[in-house]
Amino acid sequence: MSSETTEVHHADHADHGDTMTKGRIIKVAVILSLITCVEFFIALILVPKGIISINVANPIYIVLTLLKAFYIVAFFMHLKFEKMGLVYSILVPILFIIGLILVLTNESHHWITLRM
Repeated sequence: MSSETTEVHHADHADHGDTMTKGRIIKVAVILSLITCVEFFIALILVPKGIISINVANPIYIVLTLLKAFYIVAFFMHLKFEKMGLVYSILVPILFIIGLILVLTNESHHWITLRM
């Protein structure tokens, strides 16, 4: 390898290393811990005492869990720093899920017509 290629290679690693510092890792870990504490507070205090109904708590759990999933995927899997990787990791599974729903819908119509 030439020295020019080596410098570019090291520059790529330096850019990637600068994106996740120890402080940022701790910050994300604290945010994830706080979200988990909110979930536990809702589940162990607010719902049993009747302050929030389970019908309100469940959507809150889903939103908080998706928020935690975003932080994990974005920072700990480093996809926030790779825009196309994040797009593909979200877009491809959604397309597969839509395809699965279409196939299952078609299959359910087939089973309904067999029963008649």
